[in-house]
Amino acid sequence: MKITILGAYQTKFGELWDKSLKDLSSEAAFGAVEDAGVLFKDIQTAYFGNKMSPQITGQNHVGSLLAEILGTDIPITRIEAACASGGSAVRQACMAIESGQYETALVLGAEKMTDLAISEISVGLMGAASEQERESGLSFVGLYALMARKYFDKYGAGEKDLAAIAVKNHFHGSLNPKAQFPFVLTIDQVMASSMVADPLKLLDCSPITDGAAGLVLASEKYAKKLGSKKPVIIASKQASDTLSLSKRKDLTSLAGAEKAAGEAYRQAGVEAKDIEFAEVHDCFTIAEAMALEDLGFCKKGEGYIAVGKGKTRLGGERAINLSGGLKACGHPVGATGVKQLVEVYSQMMGRAGKRQTKKNKLALTHNIGGTGGTAVVHIVRSAKCKAQSEKSKKE
Repeated sequence: MKITILGAYQTKFGELWDKSLKDLSSEAAFGAVEDAGVLFKDIQTAYFGNKMSPQITGQNHVGSLLAEILGTDIPITRIEAACASGGSAVRQACMAIESGQYETALVLGAEKMTDLAISEISVGLMGAASEQERESGLSFVGLYALMARKYFDKYGAGEKDLAAIAVKNHFHGSLNPKAQFPFVLTIDQVMASSMVADPLKLLDCSPITDGAAGLVLASEKYAKKLGSKKPVIIASKQASDTLSLSKRKDLTSLAGAEKAAGEAYRQAGVEAKDIEFAEVHDCFTIAEAMALEDLGFCKKGEGYIAVGKGKTRLGGERAINLSGGLKACGHPVGATGVKQLVEVYSQMMGRAGKRQTKKNKLALTHNIGGTGGTAVVHIVRSAKCKAQSEKSKKE
């Protein structure tokens, strides 16, 4: 697979009460097209990652809504895969181009979440959980708290170990002007924040966020015509797991993420050790600890140790969540998976400002839906990186 990222754009993330879903989507779409250096008439199809529009606005037909906003008649498909909607939209666009039907595609992820009360948003989000979990009165923070407790019991981690993940991501977020929370935290501040679902505190949790992100993708042939020297997606894989935690054998790992990552490494012809930086789905701090292990960056039970030693910080062994992650950058659920690739693009193009990493030739993104029922992994190679290994397998 060789799908070029021609352009990318992210809106400011936050409580954007003066902007609608239409405003955010339009800004991200036209921003990405402008960055790609093409005209909108050159875009042949589009995929829109969005979860909450039906619950928040009652608008289900958002593909047509987006066509109206953009003034186009190209095919636009809404993709819903809970919090992995954005990553899944990118994958669908990659497959559409790989099929040969299209040479170019626009991918958007957008969400407007702050217009309703938190209780109403929580009900909408829990549509991504099982009926049993909803009827038990659980929320996603409660579900991830169950995983955190099991992880603590199995590996000996504690609340301060998770707090260190929040501190690291807020340091990165403080360097990102588009982050929802661009400020640093201390361990003591995380530990002093109110308990939401033991052992997860308020500052262990990603926020409710408005925002959008966009990408323009193109075939290798089309990119060559433009003389493009832009980052290339060399693997795109998705896997599933049970909807309910009660059906799983292990609560300290996401099997879908492990499978998607393994298949992505094989498709790209690389190994986990080759990845120089990554954007992972830290909806809660425990999720990042597990992600580091599921992706093969650390041995089982050692994800939190790597964070504590500074290995995942800017300038460390392998920087994780340079954008600030979901925790500090924000989590507009349909946009997150797209934003992850926008961050990778920015790093590889040398545009990341104070959070710029020197190790920026090979990256991975990891986008999770619900408690791991959907997992999407992409691997991206910079234009400076060597040609793709001969081991690379076609999808």
